[in-house]
Amino acid sequence: AAEVRKQIAGQYGGSPQLLKNLNVGAVPLTEAVEPVDFEEYLITHPPIIESGPLRDLIDFPPDDIEVVYTPRECRTVGQAVPEEGLTLTFCSAYFNRYHKLGTGFNPNTLDRQKERQKGLPKQVFEADEMPDDDLKRRSMSIDDTPRGSWACSIFDLKNSVPDAVLPHLLDRAPNEEIDRHNEEHRKSHRHRELFALHPALDEEEPIERHCVPDVPKEHFGQRLLVKCLSLKFEIEIEPIFACLALYDVKEKRKISENFFFDLNSEQTKGMLRPHIQTAAISTLARSAIFSITYPSQDVFLVIQLEKVLQQGDIGECAEPYMVFKESDAAKNKEKLDKLRSQSEQFCTRLGRYRMPFAWTAIHLMNIVNSAGSLERDTELEMGLPGENPGGISKVGLNESCSLTSFRPATLTVTNFFKQEGDRLSDEDLYKFLADMRRPSSVLRRLRPITAQLKIDISPAPENPHYCLTPDLQQVKPYPDSRVRPTREILEFPPRDVYVPNTTYRNLLYVNPHSLNFANRQGSARNITVKVQFMNGEDPNNAMPVIFGKSSCGDYTREAYTAVVYHTRSPDFHDEVKMKLPASLTDHHHVLFTFYHVSCQQKQNTPLETPVGYTWIPMLQNGRLRTGSFCLPVSLEKPPQSYSVLSPDVPLPGMKWVDNHRGVFNVEVTSVSTVHTQDQYLDKFFALVHALDEHMFPVRIGDVRIMENNLEAELKSSIAALNSSQLEPIVRFLHLLLDKLVVLVVRPPVIAGQIVNLGQASFEVMASIVNRLHKYLDTSQDMHGRNSLLSSYIYYVFRLPNMDPNFPSPGDKDHWLHQVTLSGAASRPASLNLNRSRSLSNSNPDISGTPTSPDDEVRSIIGSKVRDTPQTRRGLHYAMERCGNRMSSHTESTSFLQTLTGRLPTKKLFHEELALQWVVSSGSVREGALQQAWFFFELMVKSIIHHLYFTDRLESPRKNRFPERFMDDITALVSTIAGDIVSRFQKDLELVERLNTSLAFFLNDLLSVMDRGFVFSLIKTYWKQVSTKLYMLQNPTLESLRLDLLRIVCSHEHYVTLNLPCSLLTPPASPSPSVSSATSQSSGFSTHAQDQKIANMFELSVPFREQHYLAGLVLSELSVILDPEAEGMFGLHKKVVSVVHNLLSSHDSDPRYADPEVKARVAMLYLPLIGIVMETLPQLHDFTEDGNSMISQTVAMAIAGTSAPISRPSSFLLNPQASRQHGTFSAESSRSLLICLLWVLKNADECVLQKWFSDLSVSQLNRLLDMLYLCVSCFEYKGKKAFERMNSLTFKKSKDMKVKLEEAILGSIGARQEMVRRSRGQGPREYGAGWRPFWRVSDHLSLPVSCDRTRAELEHEALIDGNLATEANLIILDTLEIIVQTVSVTESKESILGGVLKVLLHSMACNQSALYLQHCFATQRALVSKFPELLFEEETEQCADLCLRLLRNCSSSIGTIRAHASASLYLLMRQNFEIGNNFARVKMQVTMSLSSLVGTSQNFNEEFLRRSLKTILTYGEEDLELRETTFPDQVQDLVFNLHMILSDTVKMKEHQEDPEMLIDLMYRIAKGYQTSPDLRLTWLQNMAGKHSERTNHAEAAQCLVHSAALVAEYLSMLEDRKYLPVGCVTFQNISSNVLEESAVSDDVVSPDEEGICSGKYFTEAGLVGLLDQAASSFSMAGMYEAVNEVYKVLIPIHEASRDAKKLATIHGKLQEAFGKIVHQDGKRMFGTYFRVGLYGSKFGDLDEQEFVYKEPAITKLAEISHRLEGFYGERYGEDQVEVIKDSNPVDKCKQDPNKAYVQITYVEPYFDTYEMKDRITYFDKNYNLRRFVYCTPFTLDGRAHGDLHDQFKRKTILTTSHAFPYIKTRINIIHKEEIISMPIEVAIEDMQKKTGELAFATHQDPSDAKMLQMVLQGSVGTTVNQGPLEVAQVFLSEIPSDPKLYRHHNKLRLCFKDFTKRCEDALRKNKSLIGPDQKEYQRELERNYHRLKEALQPLICRKIPQLYKPVLQVNSHSRMSLRKLEL
Repeated sequence: AAEVRKQIAGQYGGSPQLLKNLNVGAVPLTEAVEPVDFEEYLITHPPIIESGPLRDLIDFPPDDIEVVYTPRECRTVGQAVPEEGLTLTFCSAYFNRYHKLGTGFNPNTLDRQKERQKGLPKQVFEADEMPDDDLKRRSMSIDDTPRGSWACSIFDLKNSVPDAVLPHLLDRAPNEEIDRHNEEHRKSHRHRELFALHPALDEEEPIERHCVPDVPKEHFGQRLLVKCLSLKFEIEIEPIFACLALYDVKEKRKISENFFFDLNSEQTKGMLRPHIQTAAISTLARSAIFSITYPSQDVFLVIQLEKVLQQGDIGECAEPYMVFKESDAAKNKEKLDKLRSQSEQFCTRLGRYRMPFAWTAIHLMNIVNSAGSLERDTELEMGLPGENPGGISKVGLNESCSLTSFRPATLTVTNFFKQEGDRLSDEDLYKFLADMRRPSSVLRRLRPITAQLKIDISPAPENPHYCLTPDLQQVKPYPDSRVRPTREILEFPPRDVYVPNTTYRNLLYVNPHSLNFANRQGSARNITVKVQFMNGEDPNNAMPVIFGKSSCGDYTREAYTAVVYHTRSPDFHDEVKMKLPASLTDHHHVLFTFYHVSCQQKQNTPLETPVGYTWIPMLQNGRLRTGSFCLPVSLEKPPQSYSVLSPDVPLPGMKWVDNHRGVFNVEVTSVSTVHTQDQYLDKFFALVHALDEHMFPVRIGDVRIMENNLEAELKSSIAALNSSQLEPIVRFLHLLLDKLVVLVVRPPVIAGQIVNLGQASFEVMASIVNRLHKYLDTSQDMHGRNSLLSSYIYYVFRLPNMDPNFPSPGDKDHWLHQVTLSGAASRPASLNLNRSRSLSNSNPDISGTPTSPDDEVRSIIGSKVRDTPQTRRGLHYAMERCGNRMSSHTESTSFLQTLTGRLPTKKLFHEELALQWVVSSGSVREGALQQAWFFFELMVKSIIHHLYFTDRLESPRKNRFPERFMDDITALVSTIAGDIVSRFQKDLELVERLNTSLAFFLNDLLSVMDRGFVFSLIKTYWKQVSTKLYMLQNPTLESLRLDLLRIVCSHEHYVTLNLPCSLLTPPASPSPSVSSATSQSSGFSTHAQDQKIANMFELSVPFREQHYLAGLVLSELSVILDPEAEGMFGLHKKVVSVVHNLLSSHDSDPRYADPEVKARVAMLYLPLIGIVMETLPQLHDFTEDGNSMISQTVAMAIAGTSAPISRPSSFLLNPQASRQHGTFSAESSRSLLICLLWVLKNADECVLQKWFSDLSVSQLNRLLDMLYLCVSCFEYKGKKAFERMNSLTFKKSKDMKVKLEEAILGSIGARQEMVRRSRGQGPREYGAGWRPFWRVSDHLSLPVSCDRTRAELEHEALIDGNLATEANLIILDTLEIIVQTVSVTESKESILGGVLKVLLHSMACNQSALYLQHCFATQRALVSKFPELLFEEETEQCADLCLRLLRNCSSSIGTIRAHASASLYLLMRQNFEIGNNFARVKMQVTMSLSSLVGTSQNFNEEFLRRSLKTILTYGEEDLELRETTFPDQVQDLVFNLHMILSDTVKMKEHQEDPEMLIDLMYRIAKGYQTSPDLRLTWLQNMAGKHSERTNHAEAAQCLVHSAALVAEYLSMLEDRKYLPVGCVTFQNISSNVLEESAVSDDVVSPDEEGICSGKYFTEAGLVGLLDQAASSFSMAGMYEAVNEVYKVLIPIHEASRDAKKLATIHGKLQEAFGKIVHQDGKRMFGTYFRVGLYGSKFGDLDEQEFVYKEPAITKLAEISHRLEGFYGERYGEDQVEVIKDSNPVDKCKQDPNKAYVQITYVEPYFDTYEMKDRITYFDKNYNLRRFVYCTPFTLDGRAHGDLHDQFKRKTILTTSHAFPYIKTRINIIHKEEIISMPIEVAIEDMQKKTGELAFATHQDPSDAKMLQMVLQGSVGTTVNQGPLEVAQVFLSEIPSDPKLYRHHNKLRLCFKDFTKRCEDALRKNKSLIGPDQKEYQRELERNYHRLKEALQPLICRKIPQLYKPVLQVNSHSRMSLRKLEL
């Protein structure tokens, strides 16, 4: 499948251009073509242009790559170096000037976008304009301008103001002139950058982005600033000294050095005057910055206090502080004075010694967390331990320990604990601290020393002023050296910190722990240890390297530990900090002298007596000695040259304490960037150093290595580097890698042999790099590059000995030290080896005569390490090259020979690296693959340095590198591609990293190597992937290839690499892909007149060869988007974003800003047009998101034209194939279309035009279809939509944030996470779209604060508006080109129709005023060029155009109205000129107006009136046509439109009043009685309104009327037996239908042009209407009517023999009759009310009475509430009154200002004769015209009275039409009253009661309850006014008035019937009751008998007169008072 991929030509009409070139002879798209030989091409095609922007496209600029030296940032004022005299170090980095322009570094970030979006004009959209309230005028009465009262409406029109008239509109100019003028206008002031308006793609971090690594710098944890403000005790008698340090209880580690401070007053300090030299400012610091890398809940700040040594133990000395209170100072004055004088004596005598005094601790995290929770700077009281400071609860371990953001807190510590002499060790301290955290602390039981220590704790500021490093260097900024500084306190991290050394630091900490003199003879009790750092054995050799504590000098020569009184085995807690000399010798050692101090002044007792000595030599076998020691102590001074030996060696004749056992415990630690403290590293550095110095034999440890076994040792030491600890490897990483590089580049000569260490070095590099990667996986970027390594390559790496300002070759020292000292800052100790010999003063090579080894080193460093590359490499430095991953390199030969023993064997690092990599195998190769990026980047940086330092950056690329290197690179790329292809399923994570590394490598090579060669490398890769894909269609592999392509294409000269200026030469063999169109000259090239334009527009072989990378991108796009490509759905978004990114970056690239240049760039993407055309059926259908103002279908239906298909059918040549494939997400489709528009915008128009002329009709139509889709896709959404989306996008961004955090915290990189996601993604990526319109369900109520601001929304709408405008203008430009192209061809009709469709569609969408004026200009030009197009072929389009123009004539924006009315006027004029009559436009406009008014919500009549006036104005000004009938016709039309407008305006006002609204529509429809099309339109509008309100019966009636109307006209056209004969046929359905008969004189004949042309005036239309009517009747439950409708339909279907339809109909009939049966007695059709409206407020409705039809079971209260509410809202609640009775209304008694509503329930009324026909429930509820209601009254005016006074009025109402009708309220046209006399009322009552009894008796099934109820009411004793009373009133005597005889008799017979019915009912009841109701039955029977007896005499009395034989036939007229009323 892969090679032909089922590409069938026929699918799209088969023109050659759109075919993928898969024919024989061409290279399939799935394979790469042979690339052009780039360098050769440039030589053979010299540029024609000399200079200018186009010239720059031809080749890379000459300054493409430059190498820069970047000074290294130094945070301190001076350099931290061993001694003065070293200059600032530099780093060389190479920098690619244009790199920022590649897509990788040109991300379309939000800020960039915002920058580019500045100064956008605001586009005006009608959708955003707020409707003006003044224009919503108050409601008017319905008939203030009666229809046909022209005068009034014309008066309105004449008085309105027209819009501005367009100048020169009526001039006759040639079409070309108009086109040119339009184009000029359209092209001016256009936005240059389309992508600046398009939101950047919603992608993860783009894969081609390469972060610049951080500059290597010193490591700091989270920094905390602690300020000590004051320390106050109850008594102040002596100086107190304090120190602060951090401890971690859990780790049992001290995690910072000590910070010494004192807060003594000057007076108190004065007590120590004899002992204090002047205090250096650095020792006066009172604030310190602590760094904490691993903050935890276990960190304590411990404060320890000391005081001057005095007699007595700590407890005694602390007693006064606990006893005395400050408040009692006066009382205890004498005692205090005595204490003070004692203190003064001790200070004078023992001032140099200290004793422990007190301590306390602060739980740091409590402070941080509580400070975080309080609002302002916090004051916290610290009481006893275990109490929580400030009452803040303890914080759980899991809580964050962030020290960077808490609020500053001020602490007051009130309690100290006195130190205990036997509990001074660290162990004891950790116990105390752990105990402090417990609530019941032991410490609480101790008596505290009360004091007040105030300290401030806050996060350290970014750049604090006046700060000193732990080495006492001043940190910038340091404005003034006299200010009290802040000290940075060195951290001792509890766990390893992996950061390379970047500064010089060489410190030693000596911590004496304990001493055991228990077994020493003699007096030794108050013991102190003096610590000194010696560089010889003479006492004067003590070096001033011990840091001072507080208020003393910077450095001292000795330090004393604190004294514990009278203890022979004291513990110590002192820390002595020393500065190590840069160069150590065997004579350097730390000397400890133990003294006994006598506290009491005794005669001839010295102050201090030495009681022991011991020492630690600093070097052992050349390595620094650190760790814990347990030393023996000698009783005597050590002998001569003791310092070389360790005290463990028993020296002869020396006396030792405790028989030479270890009695003194001391710990020595070092913080050094000179000493590695790792044996393997030390050995390696020592050997390398020995090679450099050429000193043999070498002592390493106890071994002497001779020259002959050096090679083996060196190789084993390189291999052994794997065994060393990771932490020292990282610390010395830069140096280590540098040394390895040197060994590769300059193989050492050992014993006269060159030893090749390339392989060993490569292996160990690979393994070190992998170790870093494995264990330090947190510090990686998304490509898996370890940041330590990338910053090494970026800032530090450079080739050795390649430096232009290098010392002269003969200057051996320079050379020597340049390699060795390597920046001095991180020189290893190995440098010194046993150098006391080799570097003796006699060495003649060393300038000057240094006095000591230390000076010697100082002079070396000072003079030689000037500016050598190694120092420069010094360490790290900001490189501007924003991310090219490279650096530099150099060479120089002559001086190599001068090196002792070194031959000039130099290799080029990149060549050696490539070679080693190619030949490597097994685990080494695997290791290199794992971290391929490292070696690739090293190689590239090496290449660049090499080219730069050998001045080859200018040389031709073909001769830059030797053949073998090129071969190695080819082999390397090929094998790596092989790895990618073979391993991607097994080891995806590795393969992903490998793939991106390879891609970046290729990208980099394009900058330095032969570009044709690099293209061939890409082809090698391509081929391997294609071969694999051929066997296995796997999206993952395809995705990898896309990643590679995307990275390669992110090259900053991507456009140049594609040879944009090359003109495609036709391929040598006649390629079948070449278009068959005649050859044309290209229009922009004189060279290739015969070239085929088609080659430029399709992925032909020539195109892919010359535009190599663009060809690959577009081929990938084409292949992946191909619907036949299996399993590639998931990559749609990815491949589209590749193209999108490229175009977006070209768009914003300043180099391509020139339009001519942009056209060249666009040429590279011309095939995109064809590709998008092919994928058209799969694109997301934006036309279906329809949010245009009127739904098209509705508009068309109303206007009476056929509904448009969502995509015009001509466009899709085989519509059934259109959506069979996975469709794209909206987002991908949108991106693809914006790319397409970019190409159309920027491509050369001539080229496009030529191509269009080659396309077939079907392809052009497809192109138009694409533009149609673009219109919908970029439609402006409006501000409201943005507000609606606001909360959605916020949610999305929140999700993204969560994801991002997961990716950062999780162990997998974001990159893998991304791929994993894309893998799990199914074929559709719906919902990923940029416009989440359909996800309204996601609306979350979010806190407002998160929402975007008003301004942001405004900005977004602004951007979207500009995008919509620009997109549509591009579409318009393209349409113009198409029109120009096809106007000369014969197939223009179908295409112009398509152009018009797109134009009309764009008018239907939300558009800006700017676009619309250009659009109307184009439309006018189109109509004037091809008038017959509109008026003859595309008649539907004409209707659509009229609707669009009218819609815009009613726009609220003046310019839109002006252009729309101009267009409309010209349209009429054009129509008139064709045939002296513009019936068509007249009719279409009238119809459009009605549909516009019927459907548009935001329609404003005021604006339309102005446009009509403007049209009139044009008509008056048009001189040419003044003599014709045209002006009058225009005026007639305008007036008619205006009248419809006025009616419809009222309709708009009554929008809320459904009855009134329908009345108005009814009236408008009536007004169109003579225009069948429009009447039909309005009937349908009414039907729609009814359906909305679920009045299905009325909707059905509207449809029946419509059908009748159509039938009338059809029967006039042709006489077909099976069609209904006009309306008459429909009378059975409704008696109202006859009003549709066309009988008036002014009926237009249906065959006249333009009349009855709508789609309904056909047989099919009629059928459709009837079908709809049937279904509406069915929904209304009127199944009998369904039958009647089908009676009309069936003959039509029978005539057409449509069995299928007939089957359906009969099925529906069966259903209908079935329902009649099932729902018998359950159907309810409606409730009727008479509503009378009275009062002048109702206007023309005053005194009108209607019958309203309401839904079934509507109660009187409901309708009354509804109407009262409705009118109340309208006129004011107090102005409306509902009349509660139904008596006639007397106008005189009413308040004239009020509105009265009278509502009465009415029932249908039938005469007796009617009842014969109206049998069923349906009969009684259908075709109703008469209704009745009854009103009781008495003659004296009351409503109710006694039986013989009770009269009753029956009112019978007749309506103008029968219900159901096409509206729900019908006027009453006739009223009739019948008054019944009391006896008649009685008769009616008795008849009713009898009827009820009969019904209850015969009910089936029987209902006992109901029966008993009726019986109770008939025979019950208690019934008031019951039957008995009626009989007694009316039957007790014969009436005097003979007229009443009949009534009397009738009543008597009624009673007879009544008693019989009662008897039946009783009998029935007896059979129904149970035994429990027997008694009840008997009671009823008793009552019945009583009643019967009472009635018997009355019933039997007959009126004799009535029974005489009747002689004369004399009909008695009924004595009913009949009153007729009209």
